[in-house]
Amino acid sequence: MNDHQSLLSERMENLPEERRAASRVTVIGMLLDAILGVLKVVGGALFHSQALIVDGIHSFSDVASDLVVLGVMRVSRRGPDADHPYGHQRIETMGTMVLGSFLIAVGAALAWDNTLRLMADGDANLPQWPVLVAAAISVGSKEWIYRYTRHIGISIRSDLIIANAWHSRTDAFSSVIVLFSTVGAMLGYVWLDILAAVVISVIIIHIGWKFTWDSVKELVDTGLSPEDTALLKQVAMNVDGVRNVHELRSRRMGHDIMLDVHLVVRPEISVSEGHQIGMQVVAAMREQLDNILDINFHIDAENDEDHPQTSEQLPSREEIRDRLGVHIKKLPPNSRLRLHYLRNKVHMELFMEIPETEALPDAHHISREMGNYPWFGSLRIWHAHTDNHSVV
Repeated sequence: MNDHQSLLSERMENLPEERRAASRVTVIGMLLDAILGVLKVVGGALFHSQALIVDGIHSFSDVASDLVVLGVMRVSRRGPDADHPYGHQRIETMGTMVLGSFLIAVGAALAWDNTLRLMADGDANLPQWPVLVAAAISVGSKEWIYRYTRHIGISIRSDLIIANAWHSRTDAFSSVIVLFSTVGAMLGYVWLDILAAVVISVIIIHIGWKFTWDSVKELVDTGLSPEDTALLKQVAMNVDGVRNVHELRSRRMGHDIMLDVHLVVRPEISVSEGHQIGMQVVAAMREQLDNILDINFHIDAENDEDHPQTSEQLPSREEIRDRLGVHIKKLPPNSRLRLHYLRNKVHMELFMEIPETEALPDAHHISREMGNYPWFGSLRIWHAHTDNHSVV
């Protein structure tokens, strides 16, 4: 089993536990949000605080987002299947985008309503001291649920759970604003209460926009940062046998990273050695970034950026053997032919078993004859029983 299969197997084994952890923390947060929402809306209405009412609506928006999280996590944490060979984590990304869009809509509606209140003339009632108690309870409880939720989100590598944690922290921030605005309003600056409601609404919009924009970038396959890309290229270049890294593409799927990398190696090495070098690059990159799920590497014998790509119209192995058979009259059937397709030419190494009593074919003469083929590059003939060889 290779590293990629082992990693996928480990991830699939952890999926049920990750789903349970995500559901548990989300249900706890949802119950807390519902209790705080009732406390703040009722308290704001009874004790004359528009900011606390808006803060309570923010808490109810947390309840709605928690329901979205519960549904999305149940689907997104399924393992790969025939239709989704890389898993279902993009559903989590979609859920995060829906959550962000919902926050933007709620924040915009509250900001508009309270801006109209702020500009309207009229007497307003002073907030009373129970508003301070409700806001203080909200700050403490929401900061606790933020830390708990974020810890779970990081441990199960879930951007959606981490986003939901930050949603909880915005509720704590808004409650801090309620505290200060209530003190100011009780000192006679009544307009501070409504202004605080507008500020809280803007905070909600800002957080919603961040979630939405990050999700959109992931859905359109935005790559890693230039710094991370340069770091991974350097990691590959440090592996023995890698001459150059002329292409490295990346994309995200949830918290995981997918990579496609082109590695330039010496053209004369074997296929198996090239593959081994690629596997060493994979291991080194995963050591650097532990959330890399899949790396597809392509082994190149030359840098395609410096030279034109080799044409697919160059002759195949069988065609080249046929041409050699024309110029080497006694080409042994058990001879081995090694081909190097470089700079749009074919360079050949021919390994032959010929009795020592027979003359070795003249590589110079054969090369001159084959020079009429536009694709011919060079020919080297090796004799299996002696150290002699001729080179062109």
